[in-house]
Amino acid sequence: MTSSKNSFSNLKFPATIDPQTGVQSKDVVISTTPLISARLYLPKSAIPKSTGKFPLLIYFHGGGFCNGSAFSPTYHNHLNLLVSEVNVIAISVEYRLVPEHPLPAAYEDSWAAVKWVETHFG
Repeated sequence: MTSSKNSFSNLKFPATIDPQTGVQSKDVVISTTPLISARLYLPKSAIPKSTGKFPLLIYFHGGGFCNGSAFSPTYHNHLNLLVSEVNVIAISVEYRLVPEHPLPAAYEDSWAAVKWVETHFG
């Protein structure tokens, strides 16, 4: 039997263009050592490349740093709707989880993601 952590963490929805909202999602690598990735969500009005500026939301999924994923169907669907309704660009961070990676690993990953956003969107 699989633990609830493993089954919840293993549910990953692929990046795509959402047919209901028109929001496009794309997976990116923030760091290779340690491996930190994220999913970008672009509102329909930003596709194709827009010259306008959009507000930016950095999203850290729930789960108490011990379960969950930035790529889970729950967070994916939530961010598709949020980006569509509010017209923002969202970045959902996939940080390392405990107990495999004790704290402060998740905090360090989150900070690395904020710095990555600054260099790519600042």
